[in-house]
Amino acid sequence: MTKLFALALAAVSSAACAQLPATNPMPDGSRDMYVGLGVVAKPRYEGARGMRRAALPVLQVQWSNGLFISGMRAGIHLSRSPRFESGPLLELHPGRDAEGEGGEIGGIAAVRLSPVEAPRAAAWPRRPAGVAAIGRRVQGGGFLNYYLTPDWRFTSSLLYGAGDARKGMKFELGMQRLAVVPDAHHRLGLDAAVGFGDRHYNGALFGVSERDASSSGAAPFDAAGGIKDARLGGRWHWAWSPSWMLTSHVQAIRLLGSARKSPLVERPTNLTVSTAIAYRF
Repeated sequence: MTKLFALALAAVSSAACAQLPATNPMPDGSRDMYVGLGVVAKPRYEGARGMRRAALPVLQVQWSNGLFISGMRAGIHLSRSPRFESGPLLELHPGRDAEGEGGEIGGIAAVRLSPVEAPRAAAWPRRPAGVAAIGRRVQGGGFLNYYLTPDWRFTSSLLYGAGDARKGMKFELGMQRLAVVPDAHHRLGLDAAVGFGDRHYNGALFGVSERDASSSGAAPFDAAGGIKDARLGGRWHWAWSPSWMLTSHVQAIRLLGSARKSPLVERPTNLTVSTAIAYRF
């Protein structure tokens, strides 16, 4: 199996933290594509107590010229260095309606199956009911990754354009253990990351304006820029054949800094679990 096969669905099977496909030398004019369908369970919104389940379509395509599509991310590998990966990046940031629901899971369009609600808080029955909706936005920026070894990759990305004002900027730093190989059919991977948001980004997701406060009953809150969260995840890929695989992902996210203090946050630590079957063309 190639390194791309071990990584191929890390982005689309992870509902919370999409990863970029690794640079993979390919014959000119060729492409590598995966499609599939899975199920994901994750919080209704970042910091929610209630969970929801959804059917999750998966897609990843990489072309020999370096262009790739990975879930709702698209970009191009420009560096040809064996240690560096860099290039421009686009990402569709998911929206959130005034009831704290969105039509996407981790930026990928999803079909909702059923809600899984925890007991509601007596003081505020359904956060963030009444706050302004957040529209879907296309973010633009870039990525820079560095291989410490063939199996350990340091990752970073910077994206701008989130929030209704389109001014939100987020920055992520991560470390990935790309492939632990217990046998010929199984691959394990680990990833950890820290996310940062500027005042516009954190404010769009976790801030409560005076108008939102009057309509929702939440206290006004000005979310400052800075660290936003820390994440730890694990992946398992089971290859039944060169074309078929089952890929699963679990990820824990802990909100930090100003985001953690937001009155919209019911539970600062959330867990996302997903699994999908995919076919390689």
